[in-house]
Amino acid sequence: MQAGKDLRLERILNASSGKTILVPMDHGASLGPIPGLISPHKAVDSVARGGADAVLMHKGLVRSAYAGHARDLALIIHLSASTDLSTRPNAKRLVATVEEAVKMGADAVSVHVNLGDETESTMLADLGQVAYAAQEWGMPLLAMVYGRGPKISNSMAPSVVAHCARVGEELGADIVKVPYTGDIDSFARVCQGCSIPVVIAGGPKMDTRDDILRMAHDSVAAGGAGLSLGRNVFQDPDPASLVNALGAIVHQGQGLERARTMLAA
Repeated sequence: MQAGKDLRLERILNASSGKTILVPMDHGASLGPIPGLISPHKAVDSVARGGADAVLMHKGLVRSAYAGHARDLALIIHLSASTDLSTRPNAKRLVATVEEAVKMGADAVSVHVNLGDETESTMLADLGQVAYAAQEWGMPLLAMVYGRGPKISNSMAPSVVAHCARVGEELGADIVKVPYTGDIDSFARVCQGCSIPVVIAGGPKMDTRDDILRMAHDSVAAGGAGLSLGRNVFQDPDPASLVNALGAIVHQGQGLERARTMLAA
């Protein structure tokens, strides 16, 4: 099934740059219908126009938000979930399977793991189980791995993020998503310790578009393989234009000034 996995990865990782711009839209399960995702199909349309490589969502949104709206946009089905209404929001559980994702025509699947949480062992077992099934079906696997637990005082500490990235690789992911550590040198060490593509999470909404552009630029300069930005994209006043400018940085190697000019046009 390796040929199938390679073909699917080609829809996610840009052929010319080897990098990707993913837009996760799985927030509704954990946070509810937040701004930017009140009408998910509109968000999908917008990022597709901007040239995003893939969107990520739970299985229930595929029919209403993706099918018929996505144009040339890869689909990643997120397999794990929790809600912020829970007393244990960091305890992710599997809510879908690789087989379901295959039936829906997905190009990849993703699993969320929070290292340091009391339920870490269950989440690691789930990741291992999904990695096996994904290999059997030729389905690429994105692992979202974060350090969140009572022993972790700083989830963005370079040593913690490097450990998160390495866990994703060690347990069979094809791409790993981790927080950005805040500067080029420290994130370069994260990327050096992981031989699969490393993409950065966007996290909470940033103050300005320029902050987003700089984070994208610096993470790629450090050796990152692209972006997985949710709220910082779909909550933007013009997601299509922002994704287009980010594409100039990630896929074309353009500098910050060029990307700023594109947004100002």
